[in-house]
Amino acid sequence: MSKDLLFEIGLEEVPARFIPGAITQLKDRLSKWLDESRIAHGEVRTFATPRRLTVLVEQVAEKQEDVQEEVKGPSRKIALDDQGGWSKAALGFARSQGVDPEQFTFRELGGVEYIYASKSSVGVPTTEVLGDGLLQILHAMTFPKFMRWASYDFKFVRPIRWIVALFGTDIIDLEVTGVRAGNVTRGHRFLGQDAVIAEPSEYVERLREQHVIADVEERKALILKQINELAESKGWTIAIKDDLLEEVLYLVETPTALFGTFEESFLNIPQEVLITSMREHQRYFPVLGKDGQLLPYFVTVRNGGSESLDVIAKGNEKVLRARLSDAKFFYEEDQKLEIKDAISKLESVVFHEELGTVGDKLRRIRKIADQLAAKLEVSADTAESVSRAADICKFDLVTQMVYEFPELQGVMGEDYARKAGEKEEVAKAVFEHYQPRSASDSLPSTLTGSIVSIADKMDTIVGCFSIGIIPTGSQDPYALRRQAQGVVQILLDNKLTVSLSDVFGIALEIHENMRILKRSGDEIRKDLYEFFGLRVKKLLSETLRYDVVDAVITAGFDQVSSVVARGAALMDVVGNKETFKETVESFNRVSNLAAKSTQTRVTPELFQEEAESSLFTAWQNATIRYKDALASESMAEALELAGGLTPSITTFFDSVMVMAEDEAVRVNRLALLASIDGDLKKFADFSKLVW
Repeated sequence: MSKDLLFEIGLEEVPARFIPGAITQLKDRLSKWLDESRIAHGEVRTFATPRRLTVLVEQVAEKQEDVQEEVKGPSRKIALDDQGGWSKAALGFARSQGVDPEQFTFRELGGVEYIYASKSSVGVPTTEVLGDGLLQILHAMTFPKFMRWASYDFKFVRPIRWIVALFGTDIIDLEVTGVRAGNVTRGHRFLGQDAVIAEPSEYVERLREQHVIADVEERKALILKQINELAESKGWTIAIKDDLLEEVLYLVETPTALFGTFEESFLNIPQEVLITSMREHQRYFPVLGKDGQLLPYFVTVRNGGSESLDVIAKGNEKVLRARLSDAKFFYEEDQKLEIKDAISKLESVVFHEELGTVGDKLRRIRKIADQLAAKLEVSADTAESVSRAADICKFDLVTQMVYEFPELQGVMGEDYARKAGEKEEVAKAVFEHYQPRSASDSLPSTLTGSIVSIADKMDTIVGCFSIGIIPTGSQDPYALRRQAQGVVQILLDNKLTVSLSDVFGIALEIHENMRILKRSGDEIRKDLYEFFGLRVKKLLSETLRYDVVDAVITAGFDQVSSVVARGAALMDVVGNKETFKETVESFNRVSNLAAKSTQTRVTPELFQEEAESSLFTAWQNATIRYKDALASESMAEALELAGGLTPSITTFFDSVMVMAEDEAVRVNRLALLASIDGDLKKFADFSKLVW
C-alpha cells in the first residue's frame, strides 16, 4: 500500500535568486532520506513561489522495507585470539553491527576465511519516522544567507510561517519554531485566502483557487504566453533574457504582463544603459523595434490579476522615469571628465593590496600588450592602437555610470572614448578587452582588442599565481579559469601564431621587472602550464573523444591552434578500426622499444638487414614533409605521411631482431626506433587511444 506525501514550507518572501537552488536541494534531500530509510516511492515533484517551497512525492510506501544482510568482518586469524576466543577486533565488530558474536559465521573469500554477521531489520510504519526525517531535512538545508527570528536558535532563508505536511490524508507530527504542521496552506498574499488541503493530489488546484500558480513550468509558460501575445499585438520584439525571466518567475504567484512607456528623449542615451537600468533595477523587459533599436516602452509582470493595469503601469512609469533621469545625469556628467583625468584617478584605486593600483595594472597591461604586438609582427598602425587602447582600457571604472552599473564597464568606455575623439579601433578595443565575459559571450572581433584582452587577462592570472591565489575546487574568486579559457579561445579564434610559452614568458618577465613576483618564475610557469592545460583539454573535450584528447594533449599544447588541428585530424581517422588500428599498433610497437634507447643518432653503416635500410629510407623520405605539414598545420597530410610508414615498420619487426647480441647493432636499431618515435609523438601519443 502507498500514499502521496506533501511537504510545503510556507515562508516570508524569499529572494528570487535563492529559490531554484533551495527547491532542488529540498527535493534531493527528501529523495535521499526516503531511499536511505528504505521507503519506496514514485515520482518526486516540486513546486515553488516566493512564499513556498514544496515537494510532492507520489506512491510512498506505508512501511519501510524489511532488510536481511550479511556484513563481512575481520579474517579468522584476526577474529580469534590465541585461546580460540573472540578477539577485541571481533567483539568491536559485533558491537558496531548490533549483533551477538555467537551469530557469527565463517566463510572463505579469496582463499581467506572471514567472519560474517547476519543482520535483519524489520521495517516500521512510515508515519513513525516521517516527522523526524522532515525535521532533519529542514535543519540540514543550506542557503547563501540565513535568518534568525524571534528568540529561536533555528536559522533558515526566511522566517517559516506555516507548514503543510500530509501523508495521504494524515497530518505528520512536526513542529519547528513554534509552527506546527497542518493541512492549511495560504493563498496569494492579497487576492487569496487560507485553503485546506484534504490530500496531496489536491494541492495545485486548491492553490489555483486562491490565485497561486504553484507549478513553476506552468507559471513560466503563462508569462511567456502573455509577453508574446503583447509583442504580437503591438508589432514589437520583447527582449527576454533567461536570467531575468527566471528572476521574475520567482517574484510572482499570479503573473500578469503589462506595458508602460517612457519619454523618447531618454533614447539619446546609449540603449545599453537604458536596457541595463530597466533589467537590473526594475526587472523590466525592454522593447525593440524590427530594426533592433530600443523603443520607448517596457514590459513588466505584475504579481496579481488584470484589474487596474493602467494605474499599475503609471506607477511603474514614474519609478522608471526617476531611474532614467539619474542615468541621463550620470551620462552627461561623465562626458565632462577627460580621459587623462580619469586615468590619473586610477592611481588611487586599489586592484589588489599585493599587486598595486589599477594604474599599476594599466602600466603592466601596456608593456605586455606591446611585447605581444611585437611578437606577432603587427603593422605600425595596429601597434600604435594597441598601445593607446592598453593605456586607457580601464578609464571608465571611475565614471559615475560604471559606479552605478558595474556591468557596463567597457560598454561606457567605448562610448566615451569614441566621443572623446579616440580612433574607432581604440574605442572598440576598450570594450572588447573584457571579452569573453562568460562562456556564451563573443570573442574580440579586432586584432587590437584581442591583444589587449590577452594582456589584461594574463596580467591578472600571473599576478594572482605569483601571490598564491590559484583556483582550487570550486573556489575561484577572481574568475581565473574563465579568463584563462578566454585567452585560449582568443588565440585559437584569431589563429594567433604566438605560443602559450611566449605569452607566459612575456607576462612573467614584466612582473619580474616590476618586482611584484612573490614566487620563483619557474614555479609559476609550471603552475601556468598545468592550469592552461586543463583549459585546452576542456576546449578539446567539447568535440573530441576523451582518448583522442589525451593523445594530442600529451604531445603538447603550447600552440593552441596546432593541438586543436591535430585533434580534429585524428578524430577523422580514429573511427576506422580496420586500417587505422593496425597503424596505431605499429606506432605503439615502435614506442615500446624506443623507450629502451639511450640515443637517437642513427648510423646507416651498422644496418645488417634490408628491412632496416628500408625503414630508415622511408622515414628519411617522409620526415621533412611530415615536419613541414605539422608546422603549417596540415594535420591530415602529416597523419597520412606518418601512416605511410606502417608497412615498413611491420616488415622491420617481422624481419629484424631488435635486441641483437651485438651491442652496437642493438643500440643503432633502438636509435632508429627512437628517432621515428620522437617524430610521431610530435603529433600524438598514440598509446593513449582506446579501441
